[in-house]
Amino acid sequence: MKRFFLTLVLLCTVAPPARPQSPDQSPDQKSPDQKSSDRPQTSPPPSASPAQPAAAPVPLEQQNARQARALIDQAIQALGGNAYLTIHDRELQGKTFGFHHGRSSGNGNDFWSFSEFPDKDRVELTKQRDIAELYVGNKGYEITYKGPKALEQKDLDEYLRRRRFSLDTILRTWINDPSVALLYDGNAIAAQHSALQVTLINSKDEAVTIDFDIDTHLPVKKSFKWRDPVDRQKNLEEEVYENYRLVQGVMVPYNVTRFFNEDMANERFIFSATINQTLDESMFDPNSNYNPNKPTGKQAKKR
Repeated sequence: MKRFFLTLVLLCTVAPPARPQSPDQSPDQKSPDQKSSDRPQTSPPPSASPAQPAAAPVPLEQQNARQARALIDQAIQALGGNAYLTIHDRELQGKTFGFHHGRSSGNGNDFWSFSEFPDKDRVELTKQRDIAELYVGNKGYEITYKGPKALEQKDLDEYLRRRRFSLDTILRTWINDPSVALLYDGNAIAAQHSALQVTLINSKDEAVTIDFDIDTHLPVKKSFKWRDPVDRQKNLEEEVYENYRLVQGVMVPYNVTRFFNEDMANERFIFSATINQTLDESMFDPNSNYNPNKPTGKQAKKR
């Protein structure tokens, strides 16, 4: 009897008490502690890759310059593209009229104009073509039956300034200079045309503004200012281009009007134009005795 009682006490000491079962829990259901211990161990989700930094916005100045350049490129294409950019020489014939303070100063003159890019120009006047102005590099001459004579410095400076700001120089030279700033000025009215305007400023702080027709993209007006070295006053020069015609793949303005301080200064009407006809080089030599009324190739040269 004592042995049986001792055995019963040992069994109660060693065996853990059974956990009471919930009345709603079936024998097959596991407790929360059992469920958590039975779950397979999983690694934590990988962290998301760091977000890429947003692209820096293009500065407004660069956006503006790109607009200006796109407009200029569009105008060059309208003028003839590569055919315009590679013009070597050009001949124009027409009639020119001078004005003083906006009033006509005569009946006009017949003219023949010859240009060889980048810095040779010859203009012959009168029906006999016996008076000529010749510009080679930075030198200028007046040629009459008396022979060549160097131009007065004031007249030479006027020509060199106009050549430096000429439409051809701007669109063929300035735009390839990385130091030239391009500014898109937006919409404008120029010579009674709805236009888009661009300003170019070079390293000497010289500025020129060009207005391009909003439909044809052709230049309709060009303007620039310069300071007179004598009276130190600023002057405004403008040119208006009209009546474009296609000549050998290039659009040429047959009417060009020049203004000085908003007064009409010169008007030129072109009757004919030819491009890349290989001009006689002797016409650009002031001492060659070039005679425009003699056939090409028979010019006598004075040595």
